[in-house]
Amino acid sequence: MFVYKIDEEISLKLVELKDAERVFELTDNSREYLREWLPWLDMTTSVEDTKEFIKSCLKSYAENKSITTFILFKGEIVGTASYNKIDWANKIAYIGYWLGKDYQGNGIMVRVARALTDYAFNELELNKVDISAAVENKRSRSIPERLGFVNEGCIRQAEWLYDHYVDHIVYGMLAEDWKSNNSPY
Repeated sequence: MFVYKIDEEISLKLVELKDAERVFELTDNSREYLREWLPWLDMTTSVEDTKEFIKSCLKSYAENKSITTFILFKGEIVGTASYNKIDWANKIAYIGYWLGKDYQGNGIMVRVARALTDYAFNELELNKVDISAAVENKRSRSIPERLGFVNEGCIRQAEWLYDHYVDHIVYGMLAEDWKSNNSPY
């Protein structure tokens, strides 16, 4: 079981089927909030849908294609964070995340994204981490910006959200830049 302790309040743990009810409940309670920026809410209408999501995440993990974790805040699942895709050939991880509406404002996601970036460079020995967010999704965009990621450009009509396309800003961080800016020495 993959568990990664970030600090005294936050840990990441590999997705597990036993957590499906809690994750569905969190999703359902945050449905309208999350629906503004995430395209899969209308396809997640039952605990069974969440179980299928977890199974697909575990399959991708076993195939070394991605790592999806549940975010634990003070021992409670409050969201997900993942390397949605790991491109081993080019040594790039693509980070994605969401947090339940009731857990915003605790600095959780900045700490999670920092830890995932650190892990990608120091443990997985990747060269680059990308984070993409809709242009108008200011909260999500603030995460890579606060961590010093470089705005690498806008991808037009990058994602279909229910009834319209949204453009995405792609942020990138290189291992050499991360290590020089985040060195403990």
